[in-house]
Amino acid sequence: MDNCVFCRIVRGELPASKVYEDEHTLAIMDIQSVNPGHMLVLVKPHRDNIYALDDALAGAALRTAARMARTVKKVTGCEGVTLLQANEPAGAQTVFHFHIHVLPRWTDDGMALAWPVKNPPREALQEMAERLRAGLAD
Repeated sequence: MDNCVFCRIVRGELPASKVYEDEHTLAIMDIQSVNPGHMLVLVKPHRDNIYALDDALAGAALRTAARMARTVKKVTGCEGVTLLQANEPAGAQTVFHFHIHVLPRWTDDGMALAWPVKNPPREALQEMAERLRAGLAD
């Protein structure tokens, strides 16, 4: 992807504050940081979203995200860490290259993650679980 900002960072064409790099991933500071230590874990090959990852690349991304979460906790003393990963516009994705936000958190830091709880009945949960299990077989 010639114009993808994250591909350009991976190729070294755009500046980034690199934290960690391995064969499959790159962790950089988020230029639009919410809190000190906010990083992005990118997969190196261009993949639009999570659906385009094979299991090995998905595993590499989560390994790096977990390592960065442990590191930011140790270095900043944050009270918690939120991992955030979004897919497609309806899922709040804005940069269409797979990445995971590693976001250090403090009580009352102004960052809110909330959704309207709908509490479906057990029967609806069971029906959806059955549908999803069937989908795994495909």
